[in-house]
Amino acid sequence: MAKPTTHYVCQSCGSCFPKWSGKCEGCQSWNSLVEETTVDSFQKKTTQKAQKIEFSSLEDVSEPLPRLLTGIDEFDRVCGGGLVPGSVILVGGDPGIGKSTLLLQVAAVTSGKTPCAYISGEEAADQVRLRARRLQVSSSPVQLATTTHIGDILKSLHQGPQVAVIDSIQTMYVEALDAAPGSVSQVRASAHELIRFAKKYGVTIIIVGHVTKEGVIAGPRVLEHMVDTVLYFEGERGHHFRILRSVKNRFGPTDEIGVFEMTDKGLQEVANPSALFLSQSREDVTGSCVFAGIEGTRPLLVEIQSLIAPSSLATPRRAVVGWDSGRLSMILAVLEARCGLVCGNRDVFLNVAGGLRISEPAADLAVAASLLSSLADTAIPKDAVFFGEIGLSGEIRPISQQEARLKEAFKLGFKTAFIPKPSKPFSMAEMTLIPLAHIGELAHYLEAKPKMRRVYGG
Repeated sequence: MAKPTTHYVCQSCGSCFPKWSGKCEGCQSWNSLVEETTVDSFQKKTTQKAQKIEFSSLEDVSEPLPRLLTGIDEFDRVCGGGLVPGSVILVGGDPGIGKSTLLLQVAAVTSGKTPCAYISGEEAADQVRLRARRLQVSSSPVQLATTTHIGDILKSLHQGPQVAVIDSIQTMYVEALDAAPGSVSQVRASAHELIRFAKKYGVTIIIVGHVTKEGVIAGPRVLEHMVDTVLYFEGERGHHFRILRSVKNRFGPTDEIGVFEMTDKGLQEVANPSALFLSQSREDVTGSCVFAGIEGTRPLLVEIQSLIAPSSLATPRRAVVGWDSGRLSMILAVLEARCGLVCGNRDVFLNVAGGLRISEPAADLAVAASLLSSLADTAIPKDAVFFGEIGLSGEIRPISQQEARLKEAFKLGFKTAFIPKPSKPFSMAEMTLIPLAHIGELAHYLEAKPKMRRVYGG
């Protein structure tokens, strides 16, 4: 008979150690090791004999993967065009952001096409029904259950549902393990059983995952490697919209986003997100400009605002919302070194309007334009958009998908675009394009030249 063994598992990274210590050597976190007792797998006897596997050629042609359209276009977009049978999707987000609301709506709409199950380990059935009535989907043929036992779930799913929502993975447990639900061992084992079942029987499983205070999905990092798709549900509590972002997808593009609006009747799709992130009254205001960005395959226009004010502090403040603070420091250094614009004794505030977070380097030119406008007290034309990456020498580098950005800007009424100087002739009849090779040219255009050391392209 196999003997139980004791080891200590880090609840942050999943590393295993034979004895307890105050600091995990894997992730350097303190007081994260928890004692767990398991049966040594090497002492178990197996009754299955090894079988020879079959190999195939890379030239073999397989049928395209069938996809199930849920009916919620934004959700289907982020998933790569619909749900793939046998895939496992992990959805993470802050508490109260709307994960359960979104997935209940997805299950309700999809249940009209194929049997769907919603299994809750956190709420009672009456609580889920109350939310369904508020969302006006209580008449949908969704199979509802409340349990935390993985064995019971798999036995029940074997009877018919083709799409199952598990809310959440941190509440599930496998009876063979003595660890508490939510521990690294239980999360890993529960996810492994669900993934193995999904691959074997072709059931699409959507798993809800909690996030830590750092904003990453709680549990072992291997959980994100095990699943097929990882989605993050983002948004600020002070704003009425939510963003579903894909960070991993084996069946579609990554960094795709879907935009939803939170209403009293649940989440509503936003057909034109660019209009949502732009100010309704486009007046001539200093420090405000529009960035033409790309999120996944979708062009998206967003307003960037900045304010540069005199500081009474020994160390001026640098407050950034929606962008990388290190990137802002680099842009400020380039403006000071290459254009002679001194703002080291001033407070700098930068905000991406609407609460959206931007990560692509193409926003450098828009941020620089916003800073120059605020510093020179010169308003940027309200019909202009900006995009381009700035190097440390002040040069403006070309970026990808320029045509898609310009078409989206023209569709929303913008007539002028400040773009990187292309290596080949490039034009667009509908818009006035202003190519820039150096950041000094933009400073000269915005009448910041009295403070410049050199004037480029003037």
